[in-house]
Amino acid sequence: MCSFKKWFNLYIIFHVLASTPIFSLSDHSSNQLSTNFLEIAKKPDVFDWMVKIRRKIHENPELRYEEFETSKLIREELDKLGIPYKHPVAVTGVIGFIGTGGSPFVAVRADMDALPIQEMVEWEHKSKVPGKMHGCGHDAHLTMLLGAAKILKQYEKEIQGTVVLVFQPAEEGGAGAKKIIDSGALDNVTAIFGLHVVPELRVGEVASRSGPVLAGSGIFEAKISGKGGHAAIPQHSIDPLLAASNVIISLQHLVSREADPLEPQVVTVSKFQGGAAFNVIPDYVTIGGTFRAFSGETLQHLKQRIEQVIIGQAAVQRCNASVNFFDEEKPLYPPTVNHGELHKLFLDVAGNLIGINNVIIDESPSMGSEDFAFYQEVIPGYYFMLGVKSSPEPNQSLHSPYLKINENGLPYGASLHASLAANYLIKYQHDVAKVAGKYHDKL
Repeated sequence: MCSFKKWFNLYIIFHVLASTPIFSLSDHSSNQLSTNFLEIAKKPDVFDWMVKIRRKIHENPELRYEEFETSKLIREELDKLGIPYKHPVAVTGVIGFIGTGGSPFVAVRADMDALPIQEMVEWEHKSKVPGKMHGCGHDAHLTMLLGAAKILKQYEKEIQGTVVLVFQPAEEGGAGAKKIIDSGALDNVTAIFGLHVVPELRVGEVASRSGPVLAGSGIFEAKISGKGGHAAIPQHSIDPLLAASNVIISLQHLVSREADPLEPQVVTVSKFQGGAAFNVIPDYVTIGGTFRAFSGETLQHLKQRIEQVIIGQAAVQRCNASVNFFDEEKPLYPPTVNHGELHKLFLDVAGNLIGINNVIIDESPSMGSEDFAFYQEVIPGYYFMLGVKSSPEPNQSLHSPYLKINENGLPYGASLHASLAANYLIKYQHDVAKVAGKYHDKL
């Protein structure tokens, strides 16, 4: 038997001579890989196919864990491409596979749920479902993952490992990523990539950073109960509105007076419901909101203090209070933290694909949150933003009923997904070979 070093050198020579340059280990071929994938994604047959899929999904939005027709569409497209998959995973989720079916495994994720928003954009492919809209761009996300699948399938015989396609339900408050993890479907995956469209960035631009990207978050709802009565004789009542007002003011002190000014935190009360008449003090008031931070410990501390403040301040005003954090339905979302080595890979791949001048390094993380973080708790992961600016019109934010997405951004997302997955597998094989060679030399 020849030595490992000799075998590996022969393997490299054979690999370079026998296969297309797309999956060579050289830097030049890595550049060609990204360029080829973008060119493929921009071809009219691929681009028009993606646009058609995105518009069909946009017209038929489905809320979290209700994405049955969306899931069916994904499976039909995977069937046409000859890509095997598992279904159902996490109620409506679909997990596809491209490559050898063996290790190493790298995952690429897209979320697919819509929002309970009435679309206000008047166009040919406006949502056909009253009160529901793809107002966060998830229709584009899953379209781009299907686009990546179409590209990678063409080169499946060259893939040294397996690309796992994660079509995930219920990102919008349903912790669908956690259900995917809990299902065990990604147990052998060694890295995972995800993206989100951003209407503020131009088409062809991406943005991300190493380390913390998005905050962890939780939600709360409190019922503050007193004693209702006539507004003209408040002394005969116990006013829950007054108690709730004091609670809200006190909750703001958790950040302004208790938190380290150099550690970003947010506590926001965004729900206040109570009373139905001008001259009646209600029996109870309901308040609710969100809290956010960049560490699990801080989130747990805020959760504890929110409950203490609400119950304590309500008691000062002679009221009773109960607090619900929806731990089962909507668990705490961890912070989204990008893996350092995957950041280096992203810079290399994105720089080759779109030019390093179009790769923006965010200076500071955002207080938004994402359930992609559940993957990153157990798998090295990387999350980035993709430009879909619809210029020259004014930008509309995500979760806006007026959100528009520039479909010219679809080829960039599809090719980045494909390039990141393929390059990761190349790098993984290369690194494993180097480590194996190192240990062989020691024997």
